[in-house]
Amino acid sequence: MSFPRFFFALTVAIYMASAGFAANPAPGSAQTQAPPLLPQQFAGWQRQGLAQISTDAAAADPTNAEVLKEYGFTDVAVATYIRDDGRTLKIRAARFADASGAFGAYTLYLQPEMVRETIGDQGASLGQRVLFYRGHVLVDASFAKESPMAGAALRELAGVLPRPPGNAGNLPTVLDFMPHRGYVPNTEKYVIGPEALNALTPPVSAEQVDFAVKPDVVMGKYSTPSGQATLMLIYYPTPQLAAEHLRRIDAAHKLAQPQAGVSTVESAGQFSDKRTGFIVAVASGPISESDAKYVLDQVNYEANVTWNQRTDNREVRDLYSLILNIVILCGILGALSIVAGVAFGGFRILMKRLYPDKVFDRPEAMEFISLHLDGTVSEGESGHSSGRVRRRKRSS
Repeated sequence: MSFPRFFFALTVAIYMASAGFAANPAPGSAQTQAPPLLPQQFAGWQRQGLAQISTDAAAADPTNAEVLKEYGFTDVAVATYIRDDGRTLKIRAARFADASGAFGAYTLYLQPEMVRETIGDQGASLGQRVLFYRGHVLVDASFAKESPMAGAALRELAGVLPRPPGNAGNLPTVLDFMPHRGYVPNTEKYVIGPEALNALTPPVSAEQVDFAVKPDVVMGKYSTPSGQATLMLIYYPTPQLAAEHLRRIDAAHKLAQPQAGVSTVESAGQFSDKRTGFIVAVASGPISESDAKYVLDQVNYEANVTWNQRTDNREVRDLYSLILNIVILCGILGALSIVAGVAFGGFRILMKRLYPDKVFDRPEAMEFISLHLDGTVSEGESGHSSGRVRRRKRSS
């Protein structure tokens, strides 16, 4: 094997070995450790001792542990902070796989009587408690005493929280289709699993929604002249799935109506639904048929082409990662080949200039045997022609 080929093969082997180590770091190494959730200090608040860290969802909320797992819970940090004047603050910060999980958990704890706050991506407060999320982190802060500067301090905290990588910071598309007119503040609930949906009072059951196909579900309350309506949007991966599940929902509604004497899984009221694109919209509650239709008419799917839309399709993400890694690998190998070629060629030229005919192209190494078939031909006894053989030197 020639030296350039050997150098290229060695370079490829070293790179593949280092890439394999980077992709599978040793347990406990720095690459496997996520950045800490809570800082040592912020806005004059000093943390007391070490934060209590756990990867168990029950440590974050024993009552809603299974719901938090559906939202992609990864870990939680609990710490107590103190100021010089003796005031204390307890913070519980939960991290999720992406911003959708943090937003879903935020809606889980959001109460209608809370007051909206400009903290993080979204925030709300009630008395001494402040709830907000930033990226893929949900923060629940409890002050020992109410303070007008609490919002400013937590805004500083939100600024130092770790951020999710890439598309993990994008919220689900279904949220864009929730109407604003008549919306009752703080009633929005985002759901991605049966446990979270069963904790609510949905107009469509978890079995009918069919979370096996991974839909996104959002619910909200709306004021109408005849009463308060519940609007439920179910965003399916394809329009065909949305149409199929709409037929199932209608069939289940017709079967349940004569048995229970009502038209929904709620206690009483109107039940209306429709499909628009990927979305199945359901309006229900103690409202008139015209008001239910009015609420549904505000939901209309319009396709928007974006470059940063979040996708839950694992196969698409894996294919994207594979193609990206191949392109990066080709670029690195191409760059290494160029560097190796320039280095080897430059070294050869340098040696020839510094030590002519001593390292490369030495006279004794340049001799070769040549056949001069244009010379005198002699006939051997066998009748075959043979040319003269002469040893020559090639000029360097």
